Amino acid sequence: MKILVTGGTGFIGSAVVLQAIRDGHQIINVDCLTYAAATASLDAVADHPAYAFAQVDIRDRAALDTVFAQHQPDVVMHLAAESHVDRSIDGPAEFVETNVLGTFHMLEAARAYWVARGKPDAFRFHHISTDEVFGSLGETGMFNEDTRYDPRSPYSASKAGSDHLVRAWGETYGLPILLTNCSNNYGPRQFPEKLIPVTILNALAGRPLPIYGAGLNVRDWLYVEDHADALLTVLTQAAPGATYAIGGENEARNIDIVTAICKILDARRPDHAPHADLITHVTDRPGHDARYAIDPAHIRADLNWQPSLKLQEGLERTVDWYLDNEAWWQPLQARAGVGVRLGTDKSAS
Repeated sequence: MKILVTGGTGFIGSAVVLQAIRDGHQIINVDCLTYAAATASLDAVADHPAYAFAQVDIRDRAALDTVFAQHQPDVVMHLAAESHVDRSIDGPAEFVETNVLGTFHMLEAARAYWVARGKPDAFRFHHISTDEVFGSLGETGMFNEDTRYDPRSPYSASKAGSDHLVRAWGETYGLPILLTNCSNNYGPRQFPEKLIPVTILNALAGRPLPIYGAGLNVRDWLYVEDHADALLTVLTQAAPGATYAIGGENEARNIDIVTAICKILDARRPDHAPHADLITHVTDRPGHDARYAIDPAHIRADLNWQPSLKLQEGLERTVDWYLDNEAWWQPLQARAGVGVRLGTDKSAS
């Protein structure tokens, strides 16, 4: 199968590209290479005959049409998005333009291509989204495919808008769409602005480990390679129009994630041990959602998929990957916003 992947040089996208090529698929990676892109993530397949790269912005409709015409993919996996909540608080325009308008242009380019080819039954437009579109949970309950949308940040609102566009193109134009909403991803090759890589790299350097508020916010953690496997399972097995909630079944408070990483590093790199002494509580993020959790019962029953890793094993693998791959993450430390507190909503103070 020839798969057009948008955002394939990003965190989740690169995991999908690597897994898809291992599975015998061909890949066209469409990526504009924003600050969060890491081309080194795909060094292993850069010269593979099944891999092609096109540096294209998904907001550029003409360039998208050229890519479709040149490569003639069988299916689309749309992962390209601005995804960091803190950056969306400081600069929401980029999130609306990329996540909403970019998805619109992707849908229109895919629809034109699909129609021109005679509307092949096997074509799919798989849109990858987030559980953050559902808002915030209390101490109980879980998100599923029927949960009402209730986004709370510019990022989640822009992703909710893109989800609605995808469903509308499925209903109005008959485009064979698939939609998945995932919980928090973690694992190798995550850009060092999210909680887990920030914690690992700051701890290695003996720098403070920032925790928003009391650190009691709960997330459901999904190992990125499990997510890639789930996405390819949906792409190859699901019926058009299907929606799946993909979770890791690993709920944990942020403070517990950081503490667990500290204990792993105490054993592996004792230079700054105990690393937990570096934990520093900082002012909470504006509108910080209290808890996310996904019930993956539908994908388990329908497609026989479930996550393979428990959280402790996944964290150990993740820490080990960063310890073994300094050449990957070290150059990223100089990029804009890395190591700087974002999303404090200074305009409101």
